[in-house]
Amino acid sequence: MGVIDNLLLGLGVALTLTNLFYCFAGVFMGTLIGVIPGIGALAAISMLFPITFHLDPTAALIMLAGIWYGTAYGGSTASILLNIPGTTSSAVTCLDGYPMSRQGRGGVALLMTTVASFIGGSIGVVLLMLFAPIIADYALEFGSADYFSLMLLGLVAASTITDSSAVKGLAMVTLGVGFGLVGTDIYSGTQRFTFEVIELGDGISLVALAMGVFGVAEVISSIGKVDATTIDPESVKFKAMRPTRTDLRRSWMPIARGSTLGSFFGTLPGTGPAIASFMSYALEKQVSSRPEEFGKGAIEGVVGPESANNAADQTAFIPTLSLGIPGSPTMALMLGALMIHGINPGPRLLTEQPEMFWGLIMSFWIGNLFLLILNIPLIGIWVRLLQVPYHMMFPAVLAFIAIGSYSVHNSVLDVWMVVAFGAFGVGMRLLKLPAAPLLLGFVLGPMMEEHFRRAMLLSRGDFATFVERPISGIVLGITVIFLIYAVYSAFQVSKPKRAKAEPA
Repeated sequence: MGVIDNLLLGLGVALTLTNLFYCFAGVFMGTLIGVIPGIGALAAISMLFPITFHLDPTAALIMLAGIWYGTAYGGSTASILLNIPGTTSSAVTCLDGYPMSRQGRGGVALLMTTVASFIGGSIGVVLLMLFAPIIADYALEFGSADYFSLMLLGLVAASTITDSSAVKGLAMVTLGVGFGLVGTDIYSGTQRFTFEVIELGDGISLVALAMGVFGVAEVISSIGKVDATTIDPESVKFKAMRPTRTDLRRSWMPIARGSTLGSFFGTLPGTGPAIASFMSYALEKQVSSRPEEFGKGAIEGVVGPESANNAADQTAFIPTLSLGIPGSPTMALMLGALMIHGINPGPRLLTEQPEMFWGLIMSFWIGNLFLLILNIPLIGIWVRLLQVPYHMMFPAVLAFIAIGSYSVHNSVLDVWMVVAFGAFGVGMRLLKLPAAPLLLGFVLGPMMEEHFRRAMLLSRGDFATFVERPISGIVLGITVIFLIYAVYSAFQVSKPKRAKAEPA
């Protein structure tokens, strides 16, 4: 099928009334949740994950994807108005968005972020359409050894490219793989680490782990951190949103650069929208003829990162859909949704499920258009939402988490697992342990084990197969570089501490 045929096929799927409804529901909930500080895309998708079990797989993915890129739109609202990022990727928007709000230009900042997000997301969709099928064609030649090496690279990259210590990231990946091994061995049928609990025979619930570590922990850590009394309602009225010609002139090139940068980082495992937005901000400050204005309300510092994180949101689907390898925890949940419906992610998805693949891609266009239309008139509503007392909002969120986890298997054990993982997630935050590598390890661990054991069977136990195959050998070489970087960075961090500890 040609590109035009694929696009028409996708439009036919995406424009059905059912899929339009779930696309709208996804982007609306994504924007709503993105506005609320502390409840990011991962927590939102974790909480709404059980709903997708009762939906058609295509509708389920369309809704989850809408939540994913919808939070990027909504996340900028709290960043600009309250100086508190609604999502991690919108944290950098605080640097210049909040000063603009303090200058009475909050409405301009909100409008321009919406436009920048739409352009960045659209460019990301174009690249997804062009490159995902090409990558999938080459991926059909991959063997089990190649897949194992790619997944290993994804885990190591995700743990070393992190805000926390690379060693902590690697430790959490290992722990996640350990959690993923709980259950029944796929080859021998032996029960592993179940401690004679029958319900653990099918393994630890992905929903329980994600809801606990991300949903419950996010809610608890955000309590008491928001003060909405500083919002000026006049600054977000429609007449205050119109940008000047200078604003428009200074925005186009940062949007173009941010979209390009975000599209690149979105395809890399372990990076994604958060790193893309920070890199875009650093680039704009570097190339600007007015670097002294950054941090004081520069429009470039708002639109560049916003276009970057939305472009990264779209291109993150390239390795997820074409290779079956998630580059982020949220993409891991997307893969989980596919596998729960009995669909194997990877290069064959494009040939075996073309309606789903192209329908999902075309829904991105529709979803971004919905977001553009929705966000501008709804800004006033989001402002009022931010003024709802958190002591009323959080109990409702926690109740929804409990109901959602119970509804998956109708098991009380799942609710207790959410509680346990919630407490574990809070402890991880106190110890500054990164949660994202834990989820990636949990999802990819069993897949890595399967491909490793299959590769060993095909090679008759010869470990050299992982080096002799060209793709696997190159990928393992890159993985070693990441590991050396992790050890080096850990040594550099510990050296000043040792110097301080030594007596003078």
